[in-house]
Amino acid sequence: MDRIREIERNYLKKELPEFQIGDVVDVQSRIKEGEKERIQTFSGTVIARKGSGVRENFTVRRIVSGEGVERVFPLHAPSIINVIVRRAGQARRAKLYYLRERVGKATKTKERREDDVVLGEGASPAAPAGSKKRGQPVPT
Repeated sequence: MDRIREIERNYLKKELPEFQIGDVVDVQSRIKEGEKERIQTFSGTVIARKGSGVRENFTVRRIVSGEGVERVFPLHAPSIINVIVRRAGQARRAKLYYLRERVGKATKTKERREDDVVLGEGASPAAPAGSKKRGQPVPT
C-alpha cells in the first residue's frame, strides 16, 4: 500500500482550487479534437465531491435548454486546467442530489459570505445589546 501511495503522490496536483459543495463554478478543461486542442468551460453548481487522493472527483450540474446536465470531473486530471468560483454557495449537506428534482430559481443555493465567519466569533456589531426582535425599539 505504501508503494501505491508513493506512486500516486507523483500524480497529485500541487495547487488545488478551493471550492465547496453548493458553489457555482466554471471548470476549464482541455479538449482534443483531432490535431487541435482547445479550452472548454463548463459552468454549473457543484453538487458532489467524493473520493480521495488521485481518485477524487467532483460533479457539476447545470440546466441547458430545460434539461439538467451533469459532468463528473477528476480533480487531479491533467486535462482540468482551472476551477473558478463565480459564486460561493452555502450547503448544509455533503451531496446536493435533491437539486435534480428542482427547476428554475429553486435550484439556487443560499450565498455564503466570508464576513459571516468573522462575525460568528463574537457579538454582531449591527445588533444593539438590548434588541432581540425586529421592529421593536431599543430601550435607552
